[in-house]
Amino acid sequence: MTTVTDVRRASAPASPARRVLSQTAFETQAILRNAEQLMVTLALPALILIGLTRSDLVELSTGGAARIDFVAPGVIALAVMSTSFTSQAIATAFDRRNGVLRLLATTPLGRGGLLAGKILAVFAVELVQIVVLGALAVALGWRPDPAGIPLALLTIVLGTAAFTSLALLIAGTLRSEAVLAVANLLLVLLAVGGGVLVPAEQLPGPLAGLALFLPSGALGEGLRQALLAGSVPGWTAPVLVAWAGALGWGAARLFRWH
Repeated sequence: MTTVTDVRRASAPASPARRVLSQTAFETQAILRNAEQLMVTLALPALILIGLTRSDLVELSTGGAARIDFVAPGVIALAVMSTSFTSQAIATAFDRRNGVLRLLATTPLGRGGLLAGKILAVFAVELVQIVVLGALAVALGWRPDPAGIPLALLTIVLGTAAFTSLALLIAGTLRSEAVLAVANLLLVLLAVGGGVLVPAEQLPGPLAGLALFLPSGALGEGLRQALLAGSVPGWTAPVLVAWAGALGWGAARLFRWH
């Protein structure tokens, strides 16, 4: 027999935490079900991992380490950037253009809940990336330093904060078509000359010094050193925190919901 209490419980609004988790699940599924997103977040990093490991077309000075041990952290850094920056910027920009952000911001989820759901979805997709790419790298012979795994995870969190802030900044200020071009172009430029796949010290000319101050260089170098030597350079965390703070402040000030 249904009681008044049962009816009230069934009609009661979901808690804020449940609303955020539901939005997180929706955002995560939207990324993982999108073929184009999967190409950028999983297929492309996997192909780069295999190509750089099995081919000598790109000359790398590994400092005596096995090539796979040197390449795998950089590819994971690239995967983190593809999800937290490129995918998030493009998805948010088109949601903004189509009025989805403005609509969801007026629901009980609210603006804070919507942003929280997006950020948690980024971490969920990154977890999938790390598991898949890590398993592939291990199959190719990767043997990361176990002592550096906690430091690597901390570096990923800080890098995600910086690149998600950048994604929200450009997604909330530029037209969706411009975001599509800018996000993809920046990913390519940072991957090639930002200290991600190739360490800053091995980049030509002024790029060697510039990459040290970029979030891409800090993320790539932090993961390489953590998983190769079990430690991270002292400058990587401050660089990532500074970028996350500056970009987050910019996004909070300039983001437009419609």
